[in-house]
Parts: sequence; C-alpha cells; structure tokens
Amino acid sequence: MDKKNTTIGVLLLLVAFGSLFYTSQQTPPPGALPTSASPNPEATAPSLSGLPGTSAPSTTLTAPAPTATANAHFAALVDTNADATITTLANDMVELRLTDFGGAISNVAFKNYGAHLNQPEPFVFNQVHAAPILAFQYPGLDQNTRFALVSASATEVVYRAVFEKRIEVTRRYILRATGDKSGDPYRIQHETTFRNLTDQSAPLPNLMSLGTAALISPNDTGMYLNVAAYDGEKAKVTERSELEGGGFSSWIGMSDGAVKPSLERTETVEWAAVKNQFFASIFTPAKPGSGVVVRRVELPPLPGATHTNIGLTGDIRLNLPVLAANGSETVAGELYVGPKEYIRLAAFSKNEDKIMQYDYYFFNRIFLSGYVAPAMNKLLNWMHSFVGNWGVAVVLMTLLLKTVSLPFTLAASKSAKKMQKLQPLMQAVREKYKDQPQKLNQATMELFKEHKVNPMGGCIPVLITIPLFVAFFAMLQGTAELRFQSFLWAPDLSSPDTIAHIFGFPVNIMPLLMGVTMFYQMKLTPSPSMDNAQAKIFKFMPFFFTAICYNFSCALALYSTINGLFTIVQQLVVNKYTAEAPTPTPLGVPSGTGKGGKRIKNVTPKK
Repeated sequence: MDKKNTTIGVLLLLVAFGSLFYTSQQTPPPGALPTSASPNPEATAPSLSGLPGTSAPSTTLTAPAPTATANAHFAALVDTNADATITTLANDMVELRLTDFGGAISNVAFKNYGAHLNQPEPFVFNQVHAAPILAFQYPGLDQNTRFALVSASATEVVYRAVFEKRIEVTRRYILRATGDKSGDPYRIQHETTFRNLTDQSAPLPNLMSLGTAALISPNDTGMYLNVAAYDGEKAKVTERSELEGGGFSSWIGMSDGAVKPSLERTETVEWAAVKNQFFASIFTPAKPGSGVVVRRVELPPLPGATHTNIGLTGDIRLNLPVLAANGSETVAGELYVGPKEYIRLAAFSKNEDKIMQYDYYFFNRIFLSGYVAPAMNKLLNWMHSFVGNWGVAVVLMTLLLKTVSLPFTLAASKSAKKMQKLQPLMQAVREKYKDQPQKLNQATMELFKEHKVNPMGGCIPVLITIPLFVAFFAMLQGTAELRFQSFLWAPDLSSPDTIAHIFGFPVNIMPLLMGVTMFYQMKLTPSPSMDNAQAKIFKFMPFFFTAICYNFSCALALYSTINGLFTIVQQLVVNKYTAEAPTPTPLGVPSGTGKGGKRIKNVTPKK
C-alpha cells in the first residue's frame, strides 16, 4: 500500500517537473534582462494596405488572403509618415501618441515601466508596428488615410475623415485624467461613428488593429507572444508557432505543416488582445465582435540577438451591419494598453484577467492554478503594500503559506516518523506472508490501525506543495510588477540571478541554494517504505529540480528556497519531538518499554 502511494507521488512529481521542463525550454536563458526593441528607422517595408471584406468567414480557423508585401509570409511594417501630425494624451501612467494617419494610436509609453534596466526611458508598446492601434484595415480607410484633427484637449482627441465622399468617419479618444475614479488610467474610451452621406446603403469596414507585440529582449524566445480572444467562457490563444509551419502536428498528419501568412479565428469575441510577456493591448467592444486575425511581423533585429525578431500583430473583426441610407452607426469600446497586472485586470467586467493564462497548460489545470495563482498574486501584492520590496514580499508570502499549511505538514511529518519506526513490524509481516498477498494486505492494515498510522499521511506535504509551486510558477510568467525589481544580489526578480559566467556557463546562485535546501530536507525526511529504486529517484530529485529551475526567474527559486528552509526547521523539530517515542519490535518480541514488560500484541491473523 505504502509503496503504491509513494509511486503515485513520484509520478505526480515527474509529470509536474516534466511539464515545467518543457516550458523551461521556451523560457529566455539566464541573463535575459528585458529591454525594449530599439527600432531601426532603416528597416522598414512597404505600407500595409489592409484586408478587404466585410462579412465574417464561415469556418472556425481559416487563412485570409494575404496582403501584397515584400514577403507574403509576414505583415509589412508601417513607415512613419514624415508629415504626420502627432497629438499626445497623457496622465501619470501612460503617454499616448496619436497619429492623423488612420486617426489611431501610434504607440503608448508606460511611465512606470522602464525599457531598460536602471534606465529612465519608458517601455513603449507598439513602437514598431504593422498598424497603429485601432486603425481600420480596409482599402481607402486604413493607416494610409489621413484624418483631419477636429479637436484636442488634455483628455480628448477627435478626428474626422470622409471615405469616398460617401461616409463620414468621426473617431474620438478619451483618456482619464489623473485622479479620475471612473475607470482605470491605462484604459482609453474610444468610439467611431459612421454617417452615410448618401441615399444608398453601404458596407462598413469591420477589421480593426489591436497593435503589434514585439520581443522584449535579445534573449526572448517569443514563448509569451500570442493573440487572445475571450468568447464569454474561455480565453482562446493563437500562438506564433501556429503560423510558422512544421511541428509535431504536421509530423502526425494533423496539419499540412505549411507556413501561413495569417490565421483567422471565427467566434464570438467579448474582448481581443495582443501581448508579450509583460504587456498587452486589450480591446473590449461594447458589442461583441465576430473573430480575430493573426499575422506575423518581421521586426528590426535586436542588438545582441542571435535569432530573427518575429512579432505578432492582431486585428479584431467587428460585428457591424450594413450602413443604411442617410443612417449612422457607432462602434464603441474600451482599450487597455498597459502592464499585465492581475489585480488591475481582475477589476474589469469582462474577465480581462484571463489574459494572464494561469490555467493555460495542462499541468496548470490539474494542479488548479486557475484558482491558486490569483490568490497568490493577491497575497503577494498585499505583502508588498506593507513592506515595499518585492523580494521581501515573496519571502513573507512563502512563510505565511507555510504557517497556514503547518498543521497538515506537521501531521504528515509525524506520520512519516511513525511509519519509519513501524518498519520492523512491517518487515516481519512481509516475511511471514510473502507468498500470500491477501493476508499480507490484511495484516498490514491491522498493523496501521493498531498503531494509529495513516499510510497516506506522508503524501500530504507533496500534495500541498506541488499546487503552490506550480501556481507560483504560472503567476510569475506574466507578473509585470516583478520586472526589474531587485533583491539582494539579484537585479531583476523576473529573470535568473546570474552573477557571472564560467566558460560561458551562467552562475545562478538562488537555484543552487534551492537545490541544497532540497537535498538536506530529503535527508531529514523519513522514507520508511521505499525500495532501492524509489530511494534513488528521490535522491536524484534535488538535482533534477535544480536543473529544471536553473533558468527560471530567481523569484521562483527564492520561493522554493525559503519554503525548503522552513521545512528543514520544521523537520528538525519533529525529529526531536518524536525521538523518545518507543520503537516497536518484531512480532512476539518484548519491546522492553511497555507497561509491566508486556509484549507487543501479535496482530497477525491465524491461518
């Protein structure tokens, strides 16, 4: 029974760590201190002409006709018009640069998030792009169409253009001022009004840009680049790899393996987003859209990068009717362009926090990360509100979680200690009934019952620790608050704490400390019923765990190290507390410690 439970525990660990290992292969290598993509003004391509069409496609996932570009596999970059008029809207959080070409948002700078470590320049979203954010993708009414600036104030900008002398288009952008309690300062209220100037009905443009997400450092592999759309129940994600062709699905015949210039997903869209690891552009229309279009963008190379800089651009397909003769139609919605801060996004009404993808992978779902990760994020932010340092907040959060789970882990540790002391009796039972499995099981269960030992008790610490670790890992993937936050020797909690390189190999201190605490913790923890194979597996775990987590953010290793140190102290106390407990002796042999010198009761069933 106990061997079976141990095996199950080992398998759970291997599943979790194997999944984490797969993810780690996509994670930026050590020393990846994120920087912004510095645009190269010489690396530009012909302007994007837009995707024609006004009706929604009939299939779920199709490849719309590509635009004519220099490379048909990529959307083209937009060349900044030298005579464009830029209008700025700003508050304490963001600075929007709006362009009269397309009457849209050229880019957004985040004042509280730097582009480089220890540098004052802000991170700029959509700095290099295929289209301005919220620009229409329709011939004659796209980012090449010049709008007239109607009005501009500290909080509002209005543009106007007339399309083919038939449709008047008015675009309005409102940014909340500092201190405005009506909404989030990263959110922009937008509306576009179409007015038919003729007595004939007319189709409306229904494809609008969400912006372009780029890699954030030379070592960024693009794992977190994707376009997401929420249908009211689930956030569905289109990865960059789905357009690149090849892959496992093509090997087994599930896809053709061809490189795709674009993909369109047709579904109800409550909101749509394009994002990288820490930042996102999310448009939530007043009326649900009908799909999203995803394209790859070849961007200027990042300094020091060894791979091509491929970003993603996304468009939302709006669900618009035909414009009636002399009629009007308005498209409205809220645009969020900012950091992926869970607490901020969770306050929105359409589940925009699903963009965090806490339960995206299978191992996240089986360990309930969709529930545990949000709670841990809130707890981490709550701790930070008291201490003002994110590293200290991680330490305090870990200690609090260990304290809350202490009764369970303490009971499990005591149970494991009892199991260890019960081994002489269990071995005697195994020898006596080695050829009678049914009687062996019966005698073993009676032995557990008499000595009040729960054979499942030793699994509880594992069952508690794994969901917390997996949830913390899921939370760290996109927690913008930890970016560029230092602690002790680590300059950035969201990256590995590399202090040096030896023959090109990075030296990361925190994962090594984590491995040492795991090794010592396992030496202290009783493992009474393991055979040699199981014992070797568990002895190998600290090294395996260290290798898996070596390139992860040092915040994860910090969490695991503090968790391990707490467990070591706890186990030392448990070992001391139970050191004087009598050790049972084999069946029929006097214990020497019982009252009146009584022998331990022989619980072996009669034949």
